[in-house]
Amino acid sequence: MNIQPEELTARGYRQKDSLNHQELIPFVQTYLKKKTFSSRLFNLLNLLFLLVFVAFFSYNYAQDNFSFSDGFSYTGMGILIALSLIPIHEYLHVLAYRYVGATKTAYDANLKKFYFMAIADRFVANKKEFFIVALTPFLSVCVAIGISLFFLKGLWICTALSVLVTHTTFCSGDFALLSYFDFHQDKEIVTYDDRSSGISYFYEK
Repeated sequence: MNIQPEELTARGYRQKDSLNHQELIPFVQTYLKKKTFSSRLFNLLNLLFLLVFVAFFSYNYAQDNFSFSDGFSYTGMGILIALSLIPIHEYLHVLAYRYVGATKTAYDANLKKFYFMAIADRFVANKKEFFIVALTPFLSVCVAIGISLFFLKGLWICTALSVLVTHTTFCSGDFALLSYFDFHQDKEIVTYDDRSSGISYFYEK
């Protein structure tokens, strides 16, 4: 949106909520429990991808196509790859922010609480813009994994599916924020980050 945070009140918006970035985990837990389209989609995708992985692993193990230890090792490799994708995940958020018009972007992380964030300092985003930002990493990895499955064989498919399952789980924060917008869909919600204070603000109209 082409609007500054200071202009929101004059445009008819009022502050609804604020989210201290240090309190991100409780926020995520709260809005993933809400019965919204985004929270249900997140749970469904997690279950679907996990079932596909378990079915592939179980079938090939039963057919003696690979041993349990080999399958476990290649699954572990997928988890490590998903962890290594975290910087790329956040960079894709930044690219999406820039695409929708943000100019001041940055990163935040808390290794103790294991969360990572892309921040667009004082950029006011509406629902459509935020959905683009939130879903870009998830969709990018899903497409990349989907394409790779046409070229991989055997245990490497196990690795790719493991990446998909793990990365989707890592997208919990993105889907929780989408769930927030869904939960308040009767209002026009906008949001912006204040990097200096470490707080994200939500306004409604």
